[in-house]
This record gives sequence, structure tokens and C-alpha cells, in this order.
Amino acid sequence: MTQTKDLPDLVPVFPLPGALLLPRSRLPLHLFEPRYLAMLEDVLKTPERLIGMVQPYDAPGEAGRLHTIGCAGRVTAFSETEDGRYMITLSGMSRFRIVQEVEGFQPYRRCQVNWQGFERDLGPTERDNAFDRLDFMALLGRFFEDQGLSTDWESLSEADDELLINSLSMLCPFDAEDKQALLEAPSLSTRRETLITLIEYALRGGSSEEIMQ
Repeated sequence: MTQTKDLPDLVPVFPLPGALLLPRSRLPLHLFEPRYLAMLEDVLKTPERLIGMVQPYDAPGEAGRLHTIGCAGRVTAFSETEDGRYMITLSGMSRFRIVQEVEGFQPYRRCQVNWQGFERDLGPTERDNAFDRLDFMALLGRFFEDQGLSTDWESLSEADDELLINSLSMLCPFDAEDKQALLEAPSLSTRRETLITLIEYALRGGSSEEIMQ
């Protein structure tokens, strides 16, 4: 089993607003900008094949600034299109804390990171023993109807706790700051509570700024 000591201290980062990656989850990405094509080429030459997904701040005066906590994923699948773009899949490995950004000649951004405090991410699937699935699915149904969303309800009902909660955290149409709150949740139970709060506020017409205050 991979341990934090096996992970590199320097990772390339992909600042993509609203794109959330969680441990043991998968995130499909479409790469077409030259700098990210260069990043993929370099990443595929490394044994770990890691890319760090990080939320950039989206506020006046915060241009270019990154949130401190991100999540690294291993490139587990990739395919090239006829016009030179790439479709890749990242499999979430572990969250990390950015220590500092490292300058270099690469066209993409790289950060020195610390993996301590996220050892659970590299462990087995988490369970949420306080999860009331019936009430949650009823709430989710109202949310999807309100948002005009559709899904495979049979697959959702059969998914285990972690897959269900993490998939919804990644896929639901929340803004970048809300996604960051879901990423930073210290446990699956806390993430589920945060997800419920976001859904309830959306149903009441509340803004994400109200939630985070």
C-alpha cells in the first residue's frame, strides 16, 4: 500500500475552478492548452504520474492565488484525439498542503507539498456510520428536481457510502468555494454533513456566501 513517504515533495498543479478530485475517486479531464499538454508529457515520464488539482481563488485581488489544500491524482488512463488534445482520467490518491510554489522553466505551475495529516486518504474505503440514506436520498431527489438534473437513481441507491457522497460532492453544481469546503472535510461524515448543508441552502435559495460565513 502506498504511504505518504512514498509520494513526491514536488507536484505539478492544475488550477481548475470547480473541478473537485477526492481520494479514491476518478476525475475525467480534457487537456488542450499547450502548457497542460507539456505537463502531461512530463508527468507520464515519472513513476508516480501525479497531477495536483487545486482550486484557485475567485475574488478581486486574488488573481493567481491558490487554495492551500489540493488533491493529487494519478494518471490512470489517457487517449489522444486526432487534433492533438488529450482525454485523461485522474484517480484520486491523497490530499496535500501546499508549502510553496516553485519557480522553473516549465510552462505549468509546480508546488512543494506536504502530505502529513492526510494519511487516511491512502487507506481503505471510509464508511459513514451515522448516514441516514433514506432521508438523504429524499433530500437529493428534491435537489435534483429543483436543479433540473437527472441521474441513474438505481446506481446511486446501490453505491457504497463513500462512492455516493464523494461522487455527489464532485458532480453537484456548487461553486468553487463550496467545492473547497467539501475537499477539506476531515472525514466522510463531515463531508456528508457539508454536502447536506449545501443542498438545503440551495433548496431554500440561499447563497454559498451565507453558508461559508
